[in-house]
Amino acid sequence: MKSLLDRLKTKEAVLAVVGLGYVGVPLAVAFGEQFSVIGYDINEKKIEKYQQGIDSTGELEEGALASTEVKFTSDPRHLSEATFIIIAVPTPINKDKTPDLEPLKMASKTVGKYLSKGCIVVYESTVYPGVTEEICCPILENESGLACGKDFKIGYSPERINPGDKVHKLKNITKIVSGIDEDTLEVIASVYGTIIEHIYRAPSVRIAETAKLVENSQRDINIAFMNEFAMVCHSMDIDTSEVVKAMNTKWNALGFQPGLVGGHCIGVDPYYFIYKAQNLGYYSQMISTGRRINNGMSDFVIQETMRMMVRAQLNVSNSKIYLMGMTFKENCSDTRNSRAIDIYRKMKEYGLRVYASDPLLNSAVFFQQYEILLVEMQDIHDADCMIFLVAHDEFKNIYVGDLIERFSMKSDGKRVIMDVKHILSRDEIEKTGFVYWSL
Repeated sequence: MKSLLDRLKTKEAVLAVVGLGYVGVPLAVAFGEQFSVIGYDINEKKIEKYQQGIDSTGELEEGALASTEVKFTSDPRHLSEATFIIIAVPTPINKDKTPDLEPLKMASKTVGKYLSKGCIVVYESTVYPGVTEEICCPILENESGLACGKDFKIGYSPERINPGDKVHKLKNITKIVSGIDEDTLEVIASVYGTIIEHIYRAPSVRIAETAKLVENSQRDINIAFMNEFAMVCHSMDIDTSEVVKAMNTKWNALGFQPGLVGGHCIGVDPYYFIYKAQNLGYYSQMISTGRRINNGMSDFVIQETMRMMVRAQLNVSNSKIYLMGMTFKENCSDTRNSRAIDIYRKMKEYGLRVYASDPLLNSAVFFQQYEILLVEMQDIHDADCMIFLVAHDEFKNIYVGDLIERFSMKSDGKRVIMDVKHILSRDEIEKTGFVYWSL
């Protein structure tokens, strides 16, 4: 009898990816180079774009969608054709910072309805330990009438897609895989091994689930330390960036930088760990504190902006402030949990004249999502203060002379540049008479 991998290779079996966002689309297209693949998502407009060869995530190589043979669909009935199913739907948080598992539960129900004997279901969505086996598996069983371990198998492989990263791509990362038993683990490892160079076999599903939370929580804590350090440096009028440069000369420096923490991983995953710990009667002090510090950086940037504007003798309430970059990180169009959007909304609440600009975003789509109008960079000529929140390459390469043209010449005070990520040259900017600040 042929193995599942052999049947996938000969296209006698079908692989399906459920959830076609920043994680699911690269997976589907990569597997589509090897196997017969179904890409399923409930968003019909998204499916239409993929069918037209339009990549709204920006994660694929140019022309990848146009040449792929992946069958994109919003019809769940096609899932009945699949023998190997990957679920990669979002796992956000609620307003009270508790895990929102509804997208995962709904995806499990949908897959369960069309699950057949012999299937393997692998979850990639970020969850706290136990969710795959204790919440998702029973849903699959209830919807399908099949028994896990006997009729179908499950596994977990935490996603490691880094939006905007052109170096650490899907095919060259180390991919953690796990399975409900040894045989399942080996099948899952062999399937992922066809598109990914380095496979790490975790001893259990719960270990793989926990590894995902820990890897992002430790980054969150380290950035929180750097943010707290930066705030103290500012109170002593010490240039944070120069201290970081000096510190990083040590052989075991970790290389973390202060900054705004958003996105779907670092800004969300620690809450899943905190939630699970609290259910066990333990309050996670360090991780909770890290989250509090990083969430507070939006207010710190706003506070420092107003302080620098006052020092520059600008009328804060009448000055025009432009936020440069609205995505959660540099060189990607992902706006999920963006601190830049948080800063915009808070400044609006204060009654400030604030505007937003981002060269990577579609203005119409962004307005539909957030009701924020975007201003094109070339249309800015009346700024009193510009806050560079995101280190897009377009901003890094801007000339000081071009910056001057973006500012109002009528202001009685000095022009202010707030450079959160320290992407501009302090010396060059201050020579022109600007007031300069960096985190």
